[in-house]
Amino acid sequence: MNTAVATHCPYCALQCGMALTPQAPGARVGPRDFPVNEGALCQKGWTAAALLDTRDRLREPLVRHRRGAPLRPTGWDEALDLVAGRIRDLQDRHGRDAVAVFGGGGLTNEKAYLLGKFARVALRTSQIDYNGRFCMSSAAAAGIRAFGLDRGLPFPVTDLRDADVVMLVGANVAETMPPLVRHLRRARERGGLIVVDPRRTATAELATLHLAPRPGTDLALALGMLHAVVAGGHLRRDYTGARTAGFAEAWRIAARWRPEEAERVTGVAGADQRAAAELLAGARSVYLLTGRGTEQHASGVDTVSGWINLALALGLPGRAGSGYGCLTGQGNGQGGREHGQKADQLPGYRRLDDEAARRHVAAVWGVAPEELPVAGRSAYELLDALGTETGPRALLVFGSNPVVSAPRAGHVARRLAALDLLVVADIVPSETARLADVVLPVTQWAEEDGTMTNLEGRVLLRRRALPPPPGARTDLTVLRELAARLGQPASRFPDEPEEVFEELGRASAGGPADYAGISYQRLRAGEALHWPCPDRRHPGTPRLFLNGFAHADGRARFVPVDHRGPAERTDADYPLIATTGRILAHYQSGAQTRRVADLVRVAPAAYVEVHPDTARRAGLADGDRARVVSRRGTVEAEVRCVPTIRPDTVFMPFHFPGAERANLISNPALDPVSGMPEFKACAVRLIPAAIPADGECP
Repeated sequence: MNTAVATHCPYCALQCGMALTPQAPGARVGPRDFPVNEGALCQKGWTAAALLDTRDRLREPLVRHRRGAPLRPTGWDEALDLVAGRIRDLQDRHGRDAVAVFGGGGLTNEKAYLLGKFARVALRTSQIDYNGRFCMSSAAAAGIRAFGLDRGLPFPVTDLRDADVVMLVGANVAETMPPLVRHLRRARERGGLIVVDPRRTATAELATLHLAPRPGTDLALALGMLHAVVAGGHLRRDYTGARTAGFAEAWRIAARWRPEEAERVTGVAGADQRAAAELLAGARSVYLLTGRGTEQHASGVDTVSGWINLALALGLPGRAGSGYGCLTGQGNGQGGREHGQKADQLPGYRRLDDEAARRHVAAVWGVAPEELPVAGRSAYELLDALGTETGPRALLVFGSNPVVSAPRAGHVARRLAALDLLVVADIVPSETARLADVVLPVTQWAEEDGTMTNLEGRVLLRRRALPPPPGARTDLTVLRELAARLGQPASRFPDEPEEVFEELGRASAGGPADYAGISYQRLRAGEALHWPCPDRRHPGTPRLFLNGFAHADGRARFVPVDHRGPAERTDADYPLIATTGRILAHYQSGAQTRRVADLVRVAPAAYVEVHPDTARRAGLADGDRARVVSRRGTVEAEVRCVPTIRPDTVFMPFHFPGAERANLISNPALDPVSGMPEFKACAVRLIPAAIPADGECP
């Protein structure tokens, strides 16, 4: 009789607990009581086992012997020998940085750690980044400058159960992480759920108060609400005086932003801003949570800082029963940004330009500190440089599908095609894998052990439930085999997950994200361990900042920020604002969920949400095919007339491939601090599909 294995969902950062029972073929998903989901799962979780025996699962390496030729099956030795030989040749001719690595926020902690080590030790390249740059980077940067430390939620999700008021900013949790909604029950019953979103989303439908700003104006709204809090006499002066610094400088800007001034920019009524401020100020237990909608802008770091300033003025962060947090998106979006696959980081959330950090990590790795490269390009800058005279000539991709997920996706596809070598490790032939010269079939979530760090900083053990198909290898084994072929001692790159995790703990010891006290043994025993956890006797830290913030003086920082609006303005040729996001049935680039029949039946293709009046002016009606055209490209999709959307706004989900890629039109303008592209606001026009549209500008 097959035994159910306690594990976790392969999708979002809630990392809901589930039970997986092997059966032929594949496995069966069952409920499991776990704090973040209490036995509940969303559509994606219930159908996750369909990924395990999907018809087009990669089961053997594929090689393209010349440009334009089809991919052909080959053996592992031939594939890895080819990759290693091409890497050596390119680095001999063009230098170490001729080879780049692109990772993902869905990789386990062990994979993210070993990938960063592989890039810096085996390849000795500075050119490594990951798709989490497109997800969490702005919130992370804002959290570090405000609190001295970035952990998405500095408190357990279950603390939300007792909240009187919860404000969700740019987060559609009813679709992106439905089990979280059960923790908002008290706030909803007490009339204390506030949602900030330009669309009337499924989450906004649950709200007492829905604020719908014009896309790209969230910071103006945050400033208007900060003004309403202070002018209304709600500033927590005892808290700001004792636990923060910099309020006067931040207020000097917010003082100019009366709610009526913010209304002129955002379209949100000044009365509604004041009503929201009163709700937040009048409750005992209050949480302010941000998501991608307010972060994915060229001014995303400043925008998140604006919301943190509001939370600090209300005295929320670091107070039991209240707080500020960021809702991490990808499955290991938290752990994935802590252990070294980001361009400027080393394990333990250390900075690559910190000499003490370099010495510590180099000692763990058995190399000299001066051998470690400096920081390289951020994600979009890296993709944009591929195949150029000064950019990388080869790219190794693990756990990402940038042909769909990257901004200005058509341009990124052309940059990938310009490479001398593209290697993709994946479980299915994703859109990026189909462009590759070498495709390496790897194991997936239920076929391997590994740890994930969920949105609340809790480290989880995701257990192997069934064997992988013959021919698939773990990412850890792939990295070990390639490192050995590049001249590294095989022992330097272990491929047993528990051994890698033990090394990760040593490398992270003493860093901001300290995992040194966490072990597989403790996780198997059921301990709930949130980092930092510096030793094996430490209970972990579920709630940060209760006794002080991570700056040297223990105080949080107000940051003076001002609204500057989207990087791209509307005009007569492009009069509308396009914004993108996730929908209930799909996840990220859709490479997984578009292979699950039950999910495809729910959402088979892309669509564009448009106000009926906007559609009418464009000569369109519900169900028509339309083109959404920006200065970078064109997307074709079916029109959905939605009377609750702003007339100046159109919305598209970003999960679909080919001509339906929403990121064909998105703006790659980058936040100067985080490197986050501006996914959430670009100028577009809407035309019937029968009318030709200009192609993407070069």
